Amino acid sequence: MSRGLNKVMVIGNLGRDPEMRYTASGKPITTFSLATSRTWVTSDGERREATEWFNVVTWGNLAEICNQYLRKASRVYVEGRLQTKTWEDSDGNKHCRTELVANEMLILDSRHNHQRREQEEYYLDENPDLPF
Repeated sequence: MSRGLNKVMVIGNLGRDPEMRYTASGKPITTFSLATSRTWVTSDGERREATEWFNVVTWGNLAEICNQYLRKASRVYVEGRLQTKTWEDSDGNKHCRTELVANEMLILDSRHNHQRREQEEYYLDENPDLPF
């Protein structure tokens, strides 16, 4: 029997702050939305852009790290697999949701550099009379 492949790699920005909760057994789970954009030029020369949103799910230590270090607009690389959940609500309506279950995450923007920029701006505002 041949094996299949379910591997997803995306780079994008968080659409909202991560949300962490715990399963009944105490295992942490963190979820967040991730936007990836692509641009292209049509045959008429018109520039177009499309954004794809991913629902990302992280578990265990990775869930704790994502909750601690990521914020809305953070730029990240996420690697994992796609998983589709289906369920029926109390009214009998069927629902479907595809999630990216992450097993790896890399922060691409530097929070430290962002804080340093804010600090530098603060210092610049504090000393407006400096000649340099």
